[in-house]
Amino acid sequence: MPLPAGLSALTHRDFRVFLTGQIVSQVGTWMQRVGQAWLVLELTNSAFKLGIISALQFAPVLFISVPAGAVVDRVAKRRLLIATQSVLMLQAFALTYLVWSHRVRYWHVAVLATVYGIANAFDIPTRQAFVANMVAKRDLMNAIALNSAMFNAARLVGPAVAGLLIARYGLAQAFLLNAVSFVAVILALSAVRSEGEPHPSPGTTMLEKIQGGLGYAVTTPVIGFTLALLLTVGFFVINFNVLVPLITKHVLHAGPSTFGWLMASLGSGAIVGALSLAVVIQGRPPIALPVAAGLLVSSGTVVLATVGGVGATATLLVLVGFAQIVFQASCNSMLQVTVPDALRGRIMSLYALVFAGVTPFGSLVIGTIAERFGTPAACAFGGAGGVLSVAVLTGFWRRQGRGLEWSARRRDRTTMGEI
Repeated sequence: MPLPAGLSALTHRDFRVFLTGQIVSQVGTWMQRVGQAWLVLELTNSAFKLGIISALQFAPVLFISVPAGAVVDRVAKRRLLIATQSVLMLQAFALTYLVWSHRVRYWHVAVLATVYGIANAFDIPTRQAFVANMVAKRDLMNAIALNSAMFNAARLVGPAVAGLLIARYGLAQAFLLNAVSFVAVILALSAVRSEGEPHPSPGTTMLEKIQGGLGYAVTTPVIGFTLALLLTVGFFVINFNVLVPLITKHVLHAGPSTFGWLMASLGSGAIVGALSLAVVIQGRPPIALPVAAGLLVSSGTVVLATVGGVGATATLLVLVGFAQIVFQASCNSMLQVTVPDALRGRIMSLYALVFAGVTPFGSLVIGTIAERFGTPAACAFGGAGGVLSVAVLTGFWRRQGRGLEWSARRRDRTTMGEI
């Protein structure tokens, strides 16, 4: 019996295997993120130092992702993913040992966060680009939405389990389970048949490859606008790894189990958003969708500055999670559906650069504001900055008379010889 349209990507065997391994690994990753944030607060009790860890974890994406995208377009993606996942597994085992032996210090966490960031700079564009190698183009939007649903299902389960584990058994258990979870994704990648071989494209040197990707992004209006939205909303708003633990500890005066449930609330909203996209949107999403979602997640962050109860905070985080994933997935889909296969790795590296790469600066700013003026002030600043930036960008592009949808369709017909 054929699957419904909202699950059409699951008809592809490689994608099913890939998704199964990813959900196990991502649950572990979210457990480690919750544990790491709580560990830093236990070691330092400093919002600023928590922001530094988040910055170190994402800074390599800022500096490495563009050349990493050129590497992704030159090598087999499956083998590169096995390598990056192996590094992440070793990083998790190292953190487990340090916590279990009671030898962990703040600088240990900082170094391991940097290692995580370096591996992630290659892993993010590779994973994003590899999805297109496992499904037919007609199912690409659906695959992206289901991948987002998987990611956020893990965000729902991981923090909740981590909060309970940390409260009952301590931090080391969360880190250990994450390390073991990488075995599942490595086995799944080993079973995937597609190698994700590179497509031929102009340019032979790394520099020429990088220039080709940057040139395409600059001269394609829908790509430029989408990347600008990701840059600004990512900087001002998508800092919940810093905000939620601070809200838990300094506003709600609660412990790790409450932190886990608040992160799970964020994830539950994201699951609903991702599944809604999978069912409703089958082709290129309208440009109004990421704009509206960007405004909604920014406004929700402003409202976070005013809430003072666990129930109200959790409810609001469900809405924020919904808007966040609709924003991210629709931007991702806009890029993936528009870009030619030969440039996919480089454009998705720019996606990682402007979204994950700006997180270090956003996290430092939010952490600094929270430390000096309080967590509510940090929420208000970030949310207001997001609303203003989305409004300004949208107004600018409208005044320029850009036919974004038309430009994207026109770019789809461009031959590789014109890139």
